[in-house]
Amino acid sequence: MSVRELVVLGTASQVPTRHRNHNGYLLRWDGEGILFDPGEGTQRQMLRAGVAAHDIDRICVTHFHGDHSLGLAGVIQRINLDQVPHPITAHYPRSGQRFFNRLRYATAYRETVQLTESPVDRDGALASSGTYTLEARKLSHPVESYGYRLVEPDGRRMLPERLAAHGIKGPDVGRIQREGALGGVALEEVSEVRRGQRFAFVMDTRLCDGAYALAEGCDMLVIESTFLDADEELAVEFGHLTAGQAARVARESGVRHLVLTHFSQRYSEPDEFERQARAAGFEGELSVAHDLLRVPLPKRR
Repeated sequence: MSVRELVVLGTASQVPTRHRNHNGYLLRWDGEGILFDPGEGTQRQMLRAGVAAHDIDRICVTHFHGDHSLGLAGVIQRINLDQVPHPITAHYPRSGQRFFNRLRYATAYRETVQLTESPVDRDGALASSGTYTLEARKLSHPVESYGYRLVEPDGRRMLPERLAAHGIKGPDVGRIQREGALGGVALEEVSEVRRGQRFAFVMDTRLCDGAYALAEGCDMLVIESTFLDADEELAVEFGHLTAGQAARVARESGVRHLVLTHFSQRYSEPDEFERQARAAGFEGELSVAHDLLRVPLPKRR
């Protein structure tokens, strides 16, 4: 059975706290694992969350501030130490190539795994698999930053009453799905579009077109909300979002499940982030992330 869930490894912003590790997020998408923004301590958080190096197939780094990338060195070395049997692809802003090189070879170790570097320097599709297309959009931050989005291809949902009306049953159901028609009956006559799932990961950014493009129509949006609304001026100055701004992006983009994360150490009351998100008009599912939280993607529409 396929599993699609977000495993939250860390939720702090620049400074970790007693209860919040630096960033780290693993998206389980069927049999594949995509690790986003591994900050310091990601290896230990993986252990606590039951995530193995073998679970990682792709690494996506939004930008090269330390709380989003300093864990790369340890994660890459752990992947090689454990001799992960499959190749791994790493995406990151091309402008930060020198930082990636330093982190990849921060210390001596034996390379045993094929790690393909696939830097990002423009908006658009980065990779496609059988179950999703990975896209990137540029965000607004003091250093170059990209958000990521997974889009599953639309499929077809078979309609039993229409199949029955045309006398299609048993093995013929699979046949019309594969071939697109059967005995003069088109697939479109006995099925409807099943919208593919969409997931977006938006970290350090001000409000910008890229954030909205990534969030558009998403089943789940993981988005930074570093500040509460009273500190909006700080958010703009340092290139971040408030809880209310993040919620407005989700509301205006039709997001189904909003996950707020990346919290400043200045705040000790997580419930206030939820209150401000609701006050901004977001009515869908809402999670204020905490370390080791697991969030399943919503069921298909």
